[in-house]
Amino acid sequence: MADTLKPKRILLFSGKRKSGKDYITDILHKRLSPQGSTIIRLSGPIKTHWAKLLNLDLDQLLGDGKYKEEYRIKMCEWGESMRAKDSGYFCRAAIDMYKAKDKPIWIVSDLRRKSDIEWFTKNYGDICKTIRIICSDEIRQKRGWIYTLGVDDAETECDLDDVNTWDILLENNDENLENILQQLLELVD
Repeated sequence: MADTLKPKRILLFSGKRKSGKDYITDILHKRLSPQGSTIIRLSGPIKTHWAKLLNLDLDQLLGDGKYKEEYRIKMCEWGESMRAKDSGYFCRAAIDMYKAKDKPIWIVSDLRRKSDIEWFTKNYGDICKTIRIICSDEIRQKRGWIYTLGVDDAETECDLDDVNTWDILLENNDENLENILQQLLELVD
C-alpha cells in the first residue's frame, strides 16, 4: 500500500491535449468538494521543478496557455529521464504536493502513461477507476490545439492510445457535459 490512509475512490483521467481533461475535472471537483475531493496533477511536480530551475511563472506553467507550450518539450524530456529511474516518482510526488492523503476522493487529471495506471492500481487496487476523454481533432483545434512534432507524437501523448480497457470512455463534444458529469458522479457513489 502506498499510503496508510486509503481514499474511498481514485478517478484516473487521461486524454489528448485540449480534450477537456482539466475543464471536466475542475467542474467535477467543484461538485464533489463537500465530499472532500482533491485534484492531483501528475504534471505538477514537473512544472514546479522547471519553475524553480529557470525562475518561471509556475501559475502560467500550470495553466493551458502558450507560456507552458514554450517549455513543454524540455519538461517532457526531463520527466521521461526521471521516470526511467523510477516510474512512480511523479505519482508519489503529486500525491504529496497536492496534500491528497486526507481526502476521500482523488481526481488524477492527467495520466499519460501505462506506468501511471499500473502504479495506482498496484498501490490502491479496485478503488481506482480509469476514464478516457476523447474528442475530435476539429474540436481540439477550436480549443487551441495545434499539432506539434515532438509533443503530439511522443510517449506523453501516445502511450495510452492502444489501451482499450477504460472503465469509462467519454466523448467530450461540448454538448454533453451534464451527461459526462452524471456518469462520473456515479463512479463515486
